[in-house]
Amino acid sequence: MNTIEPFTLHIDDTDLEDLRERLHWTRWPDERRDAGWTDGLPLSYIRELADHWRDDFDWRRQEARINAVPQFTTAVDDHDLHFFHVRSPRPAAAPLLLIHGWPSGPTDFLAMIPLLTEPQDGGQPFDLVIPTIPGFGVSGPVEGWTLVRAADAFAQVMDRLGYDRFLVHGYDTGAGIARELGLRHPDRVAGVHTTGTLGGEELTEETADMSDPDEAQAVAAGMRYAYDVGAYAMLQATRPQSLAYALTDSPTGLLSWLVERFRDWSGVDGAPEEALDRDEMLTVVSIYWFFRTAGSSARYYKYGFPDWDQPLEVSHTPTAILAMPDDIGRPVRRLVEATDDVVHWTAAPRGGHFAAWEQPQLVADDIRTSIGSLL
Repeated sequence: MNTIEPFTLHIDDTDLEDLRERLHWTRWPDERRDAGWTDGLPLSYIRELADHWRDDFDWRRQEARINAVPQFTTAVDDHDLHFFHVRSPRPAAAPLLLIHGWPSGPTDFLAMIPLLTEPQDGGQPFDLVIPTIPGFGVSGPVEGWTLVRAADAFAQVMDRLGYDRFLVHGYDTGAGIARELGLRHPDRVAGVHTTGTLGGEELTEETADMSDPDEAQAVAAGMRYAYDVGAYAMLQATRPQSLAYALTDSPTGLLSWLVERFRDWSGVDGAPEEALDRDEMLTVVSIYWFFRTAGSSARYYKYGFPDWDQPLEVSHTPTAILAMPDDIGRPVRRLVEATDDVVHWTAAPRGGHFAAWEQPQLVADDIRTSIGSLL
Protein backbone atom coordinates (compact mmCIF):
# COMPACT_ATOMS: atom_id res chain seq x y z
CA MET A 1 0.00 0.00 0.00
CA ASN A 2 1.36 3.40 -1.03
CA THR A 3 -1.45 5.43 0.54
CA ILE A 4 -0.79 8.69 2.36
CA GLU A 5 -3.11 9.44 5.27
CA PRO A 6 -3.74 12.81 6.96
CA PHE A 7 -2.56 12.89 10.57
CA THR A 8 -3.55 14.97 13.58
CA LEU A 9 -1.44 14.89 16.73
CA HIS A 10 -3.49 14.27 19.87
CA ILE A 11 -2.33 13.05 23.27
CA ASP A 12 -5.00 11.67 25.60
CA ASP A 13 -5.78 13.53 28.82
CA THR A 14 -4.90 10.39 30.77
CA ASP A 15 -1.35 10.53 29.40
CA LEU A 16 -1.04 14.19 30.32
CA GLU A 17 -2.19 13.48 33.85
CA ASP A 18 0.17 10.53 34.15
CA LEU A 19 3.07 12.80 33.18
CA ARG A 20 2.10 15.39 35.78
CA GLU A 21 1.84 12.73 38.47
CA ARG A 22 5.23 11.25 37.64
CA LEU A 23 6.82 14.70 37.72
CA HIS A 24 5.19 15.40 41.08
CA TRP A 25 6.65 12.23 42.64
CA THR A 26 10.20 12.69 41.34
CA ARG A 27 12.86 11.46 43.79
CA TRP A 28 15.54 14.14 43.71
CA PRO A 29 19.25 13.39 44.24
CA ASP A 30 21.74 15.49 46.13
CA GLU A 31 24.49 17.36 44.32
CA ARG A 32 28.01 18.55 44.96
CA ARG A 33 28.01 22.03 46.40
CA ASP A 34 29.17 24.77 44.00
CA ALA A 35 29.41 22.35 41.05
CA GLY A 36 27.59 24.76 38.76
CA TRP A 37 27.15 23.16 35.32
CA THR A 38 30.32 21.05 35.46
CA ASP A 39 28.65 17.89 36.84
CA GLY A 40 25.57 18.15 34.63
CA LEU A 41 22.39 20.18 34.98
CA PRO A 42 22.29 21.89 38.41
CA LEU A 43 19.61 20.59 40.76
CA SER A 44 18.02 24.03 41.16
CA TYR A 45 17.70 24.43 37.39
CA ILE A 46 16.24 21.01 36.63
CA ARG A 47 13.79 21.22 39.54
CA GLU A 48 12.53 24.57 38.31
CA LEU A 49 12.28 23.25 34.73
CA ALA A 50 10.42 20.11 35.86
CA ASP A 51 8.00 22.26 37.88
CA HIS A 52 7.36 24.39 34.82
CA TRP A 53 6.75 21.28 32.71
CA ARG A 54 4.27 19.97 35.29
CA ASP A 55 2.40 23.16 36.21
CA ASP A 56 2.78 25.80 33.49
CA PHE A 57 3.69 24.17 30.21
CA ASP A 58 0.66 24.14 27.89
CA TRP A 59 0.87 20.97 25.82
CA ARG A 60 -2.44 21.67 24.08
CA ARG A 61 -1.09 25.01 22.85
CA GLN A 62 1.99 23.29 21.44
CA GLU A 63 -0.16 20.54 19.95
CA ALA A 64 -2.21 23.19 18.15
CA ARG A 65 0.97 24.87 16.88
CA ILE A 66 2.12 21.55 15.42
CA ASN A 67 -1.31 20.69 13.99
CA ALA A 68 -1.39 24.03 12.15
CA VAL A 69 1.10 22.43 9.74
CA PRO A 70 -0.26 19.72 7.38
CA GLN A 71 0.83 16.28 8.63
CA PHE A 72 0.58 12.83 7.16
CA THR A 73 1.63 9.23 7.64
CA THR A 74 2.49 6.57 5.09
CA ALA A 75 3.55 2.96 5.51
CA VAL A 76 7.15 2.42 4.39
CA ASP A 77 9.04 -0.80 5.02
CA ASP A 78 6.28 -2.04 7.38
CA HIS A 79 6.32 1.13 9.47
CA ASP A 80 4.01 4.16 9.62
CA LEU A 81 6.27 7.11 8.89
CA HIS A 82 5.15 10.58 10.00
CA PHE A 83 5.92 13.75 8.05
CA PHE A 84 4.93 17.36 7.47
CA HIS A 85 4.22 18.39 3.89
CA VAL A 86 3.85 22.08 3.04
CA ARG A 87 3.44 23.20 -0.56
CA SER A 88 4.51 26.71 -1.46
CA PRO A 89 1.83 28.98 -2.96
CA ARG A 90 4.54 30.49 -5.16
CA PRO A 91 5.23 29.23 -8.70
CA ALA A 92 8.32 27.16 -9.57
CA ALA A 93 8.77 25.87 -6.03
CA ALA A 94 11.61 23.36 -5.63
CA PRO A 95 11.01 20.26 -3.47
CA LEU A 96 13.18 20.27 -0.35
CA LEU A 97 13.49 17.48 2.22
CA LEU A 98 14.42 18.67 5.74
CA ILE A 99 15.80 15.99 8.10
CA HIS A 100 16.25 16.49 11.83
CA GLY A 101 18.83 14.96 14.17
CA TRP A 102 19.08 13.54 17.67
CA PRO A 103 17.81 14.41 20.23
CA SER A 104 15.22 16.47 18.45
CA GLY A 105 12.56 16.22 15.78
CA PRO A 106 10.87 17.93 12.85
CA THR A 107 9.53 20.72 15.08
CA ASP A 108 13.06 22.14 14.80
CA PHE A 109 12.05 23.41 11.37
CA LEU A 110 8.67 25.02 12.14
CA ALA A 111 10.04 28.57 12.19
CA MET A 112 11.75 28.00 8.83
CA ILE A 113 8.59 26.91 7.01
CA PRO A 114 7.29 30.38 6.00
CA LEU A 115 10.83 31.56 5.27
CA LEU A 116 11.25 28.78 2.71
CA THR A 117 7.74 28.44 1.28
CA GLU A 118 6.96 32.16 0.99
CA PRO A 119 10.22 34.13 0.89
CA GLN A 120 9.59 37.84 1.28
CA ASP A 121 12.55 38.83 -0.90
CA GLY A 122 11.17 37.12 -3.98
CA GLY A 123 13.82 34.37 -3.82
CA GLN A 124 13.48 30.68 -4.68
CA PRO A 125 10.46 29.12 -2.93
CA PHE A 126 10.34 25.51 -1.78
CA ASP A 127 7.80 22.75 -1.24
CA LEU A 128 8.80 21.19 2.09
CA VAL A 129 8.73 17.58 3.23
CA ILE A 130 9.80 17.22 6.88
CA PRO A 131 9.76 13.62 8.12
CA THR A 132 10.17 12.20 11.59
CA ILE A 133 12.97 9.63 11.45
CA PRO A 134 11.58 6.15 12.27
CA GLY A 135 12.45 5.41 15.89
CA PHE A 136 12.05 9.07 16.84
CA GLY A 137 9.00 10.91 18.16
CA VAL A 138 5.73 10.60 16.29
CA SER A 139 7.09 7.95 13.91
CA GLY A 140 7.30 5.68 16.98
CA PRO A 141 9.74 2.97 18.13
CA VAL A 142 11.40 0.74 15.55
CA GLU A 143 13.98 -2.04 15.48
CA GLY A 144 16.68 -2.62 12.90
CA TRP A 145 16.64 0.79 11.23
CA THR A 146 19.83 2.42 9.97
CA LEU A 147 20.75 5.63 8.15
CA VAL A 148 20.68 3.68 4.88
CA ARG A 149 17.22 2.27 5.56
CA ALA A 150 15.91 5.70 6.55
CA ALA A 151 17.39 7.25 3.40
CA ASP A 152 15.64 4.70 1.19
CA ALA A 153 12.38 5.22 3.10
CA PHE A 154 12.52 8.99 2.58
CA ALA A 155 13.22 8.47 -1.12
CA GLN A 156 10.03 6.41 -1.27
CA VAL A 157 8.06 9.16 0.45
CA MET A 158 9.31 11.73 -2.06
CA ASP A 159 8.34 9.38 -4.89
CA ARG A 160 4.81 8.97 -3.50
CA LEU A 161 4.48 12.74 -3.30
CA GLY A 162 5.43 13.03 -6.97
CA TYR A 163 8.89 14.55 -6.54
CA ASP A 164 11.23 12.89 -9.03
CA ARG A 165 14.18 15.14 -8.13
CA PHE A 166 14.66 17.09 -4.94
CA LEU A 167 17.06 18.86 -2.59
CA VAL A 168 17.95 17.74 0.94
CA HIS A 169 18.99 19.54 4.11
CA GLY A 170 19.97 17.75 7.33
CA TYR A 171 21.94 18.04 10.53
CA ASP A 172 23.34 15.45 12.94
CA THR A 173 21.61 12.12 12.15
CA GLY A 174 19.80 13.99 9.40
CA ALA A 175 23.13 14.98 7.84
CA GLY A 176 24.09 11.31 7.65
CA ILE A 177 20.75 10.40 6.08
CA ALA A 178 21.04 13.30 3.62
CA ARG A 179 24.48 12.11 2.52
CA GLU A 180 23.20 8.54 2.10
CA LEU A 181 20.38 9.84 -0.07
CA GLY A 182 22.93 11.48 -2.34
CA LEU A 183 25.03 8.31 -2.48
CA ARG A 184 22.16 5.89 -3.06
CA HIS A 185 19.89 8.05 -5.21
CA PRO A 186 22.21 10.38 -7.15
CA ASP A 187 19.79 10.58 -10.05
CA ARG A 188 17.12 12.03 -7.76
CA VAL A 189 19.04 14.18 -5.27
CA ALA A 190 20.11 17.41 -6.97
CA GLY A 191 21.96 18.78 -3.95
CA VAL A 192 22.65 18.27 -0.25
CA HIS A 193 22.96 21.01 2.38
CA THR A 194 24.12 20.32 5.93
CA THR A 195 25.20 22.28 8.99
CA GLY A 196 27.84 19.72 9.82
CA THR A 197 29.08 16.32 8.79
CA LEU A 198 28.59 12.86 10.20
CA GLY A 199 31.53 10.48 10.01
CA GLY A 200 34.84 10.86 8.27
CA GLU A 201 38.28 11.70 9.58
CA GLU A 202 38.65 13.55 12.87
CA LEU A 203 41.59 15.85 13.34
CA THR A 204 44.15 15.59 16.10
CA GLU A 205 47.01 17.92 16.97
CA GLU A 206 49.26 15.61 14.97
CA THR A 207 47.14 15.62 11.80
CA ALA A 208 45.84 19.20 11.89
CA ASP A 209 47.46 22.36 10.63
CA MET A 210 47.43 24.11 13.99
CA SER A 211 48.41 27.40 12.34
CA ASP A 212 44.98 27.38 10.66
CA PRO A 213 42.41 28.82 13.13
CA ASP A 214 39.61 26.64 11.73
CA GLU A 215 41.61 23.44 12.12
CA ALA A 216 42.82 24.43 15.58
CA GLN A 217 39.23 25.09 16.64
CA ALA A 218 38.16 21.75 15.18
CA VAL A 219 40.78 19.99 17.28
CA ALA A 220 39.63 21.86 20.40
CA ALA A 221 36.00 20.94 19.68
CA GLY A 222 37.01 17.31 19.22
CA MET A 223 38.87 17.28 22.53
CA ARG A 224 35.89 18.81 24.33
CA TYR A 225 33.57 16.23 22.83
CA ALA A 226 35.86 13.32 23.72
CA TYR A 227 36.66 14.34 27.28
CA ASP A 228 33.73 16.47 28.46
CA VAL A 229 30.39 16.15 26.64
CA GLY A 230 30.58 12.87 24.69
CA ALA A 231 29.87 10.27 27.40
CA TYR A 232 26.22 10.04 26.32
CA ALA A 233 27.32 8.64 22.94
CA MET A 234 29.40 5.85 24.48
CA LEU A 235 26.44 4.75 26.61
CA GLN A 236 23.96 4.87 23.72
CA ALA A 237 26.39 3.05 21.44
CA THR A 238 26.98 0.22 23.95
CA ARG A 239 24.00 -0.14 26.32
CA PRO A 240 20.97 1.62 24.79
CA GLN A 241 18.51 -0.81 26.36
CA SER A 242 19.72 -0.19 29.91
CA LEU A 243 19.36 3.54 29.32
CA ALA A 244 15.89 3.06 27.83
CA TYR A 245 14.45 1.74 31.10
CA ALA A 246 15.39 4.92 32.95
CA LEU A 247 14.36 7.37 30.23
CA THR A 248 11.05 5.66 29.44
CA ASP A 249 10.01 5.41 33.09
CA SER A 250 11.22 8.76 34.47
CA PRO A 251 10.18 12.00 32.78
CA THR A 252 12.69 13.90 34.91
CA GLY A 253 15.43 11.55 33.76
CA LEU A 254 14.42 12.06 30.13
CA LEU A 255 14.21 15.82 30.68
CA SER A 256 17.74 16.06 32.05
CA TRP A 257 19.19 13.70 29.40
CA LEU A 258 17.82 15.71 26.47
CA VAL A 259 18.06 19.23 27.85
CA GLU A 260 21.71 18.71 28.74
CA ARG A 261 22.34 17.96 25.05
CA PHE A 262 20.48 21.13 24.08
CA ARG A 263 22.75 23.13 26.37
CA ASP A 264 26.06 21.43 25.60
CA TRP A 265 25.60 21.59 21.85
CA SER A 266 24.41 25.21 21.57
CA GLY A 267 27.57 26.87 22.84
CA VAL A 268 25.99 28.68 25.78
CA ASP A 269 27.66 29.38 29.12
CA GLY A 270 24.56 29.15 31.27
CA ALA A 271 21.04 27.80 30.81
CA PRO A 272 20.04 26.46 27.38
CA GLU A 273 17.32 29.13 27.22
CA GLU A 274 20.11 31.46 26.10
CA ALA A 275 19.82 29.75 22.71
CA LEU A 276 16.53 27.80 22.66
CA ASP A 277 12.98 28.61 23.70
CA ARG A 278 11.99 26.82 26.91
CA ASP A 279 8.55 25.64 25.81
CA GLU A 280 9.91 24.48 22.46
CA MET A 281 12.49 22.37 24.31
CA LEU A 282 9.73 20.91 26.46
CA THR A 283 7.69 20.17 23.33
CA VAL A 284 10.54 18.03 21.99
CA VAL A 285 10.98 16.26 25.33
CA SER A 286 7.22 15.69 25.59
CA ILE A 287 7.07 14.05 22.16
CA TYR A 288 9.90 11.68 23.07
CA TRP A 289 8.04 10.93 26.32
CA PHE A 290 4.57 10.35 24.89
CA PHE A 291 5.81 8.17 22.01
CA ARG A 292 8.38 6.28 24.15
CA THR A 293 11.23 6.71 21.67
CA ALA A 294 14.20 7.47 23.94
CA GLY A 295 15.41 3.89 23.57
CA SER A 296 14.75 3.36 19.86
CA SER A 297 16.36 6.67 18.90
CA ALA A 298 19.39 5.83 21.05
CA ARG A 299 19.77 2.49 19.26
CA TYR A 300 20.85 4.33 16.12
CA TYR A 301 24.14 4.96 17.91
CA LYS A 302 24.76 1.22 18.17
CA TYR A 303 23.10 -0.19 15.06
CA GLY A 304 22.34 2.73 12.78
CA PHE A 305 25.92 3.58 11.79
CA PRO A 306 27.42 0.22 10.77
CA ASP A 307 30.37 1.80 8.97
CA TRP A 308 30.99 5.01 10.89
CA ASP A 309 34.54 3.95 11.80
CA GLN A 310 35.37 3.24 8.15
CA PRO A 311 36.48 5.77 5.51
CA LEU A 312 33.55 7.53 3.91
CA GLU A 313 32.47 6.47 0.45
CA VAL A 314 33.11 9.34 -1.95
CA SER A 315 29.94 11.26 -2.82
CA HIS A 316 29.59 13.04 -6.14
CA THR A 317 26.34 14.79 -5.17
CA PRO A 318 26.73 18.60 -5.04
CA THR A 319 27.09 19.43 -1.36
CA ALA A 320 26.91 22.69 0.60
CA ILE A 321 28.18 23.11 4.15
CA LEU A 322 27.04 25.76 6.62
CA ALA A 323 29.60 25.52 9.44
CA MET A 324 28.16 26.73 12.76
CA PRO A 325 30.74 28.30 15.11
CA ASP A 326 29.27 26.91 18.34
CA ASP A 327 28.49 23.37 17.14
CA ILE A 328 29.96 20.42 19.07
CA GLY A 329 31.90 19.40 15.96
CA ARG A 330 33.61 21.68 13.46
CA PRO A 331 33.79 20.47 9.85
CA VAL A 332 37.17 20.99 8.20
CA ARG A 333 36.92 22.02 4.59
CA ARG A 334 39.92 20.14 3.20
CA LEU A 335 38.68 16.89 4.78
CA VAL A 336 35.12 17.30 3.54
CA GLU A 337 36.35 18.16 0.05
CA ALA A 338 38.31 14.89 0.00
CA THR A 339 35.08 12.87 0.22
CA ASP A 340 32.33 15.18 -1.06
CA ASP A 341 31.68 17.44 -4.04
CA VAL A 342 31.60 20.72 -2.12
CA VAL A 343 29.97 23.45 -4.21
CA HIS A 344 29.44 26.00 -1.44
CA TRP A 345 30.92 26.62 2.01
CA THR A 346 29.70 29.18 4.53
CA ALA A 347 31.25 29.98 7.89
CA ALA A 348 28.20 31.12 9.86
CA PRO A 349 28.66 34.15 12.13
CA ARG A 350 26.64 32.59 14.97
CA GLY A 351 24.72 29.49 15.97
CA GLY A 352 25.23 26.02 17.35
CA HIS A 353 24.22 22.44 16.66
CA PHE A 354 20.47 23.01 16.36
CA ALA A 355 21.02 25.56 13.62
CA ALA A 356 17.56 25.68 12.03
CA TRP A 357 15.95 25.95 15.45
CA GLU A 358 18.40 28.57 16.74
CA GLN A 359 18.92 30.61 13.55
CA PRO A 360 16.07 29.86 11.12
CA GLN A 361 16.55 32.90 8.89
CA LEU A 362 20.29 32.30 8.55
CA VAL A 363 19.82 28.64 7.61
CA ALA A 364 16.94 29.35 5.22
CA ASP A 365 18.98 32.01 3.43
CA ASP A 366 22.00 29.71 3.10
CA ILE A 367 19.93 26.85 1.71
CA ARG A 368 18.49 29.16 -0.92
CA THR A 369 21.86 30.70 -1.78
CA SER A 370 23.89 27.50 -1.88
CA ILE A 371 21.64 24.84 -3.45
CA GLY A 372 18.40 26.61 -4.38
CA SER A 373 19.32 26.87 -8.05
CA LEU A 374 20.46 23.26 -8.51
CA LEU A 375 17.07 21.96 -9.66
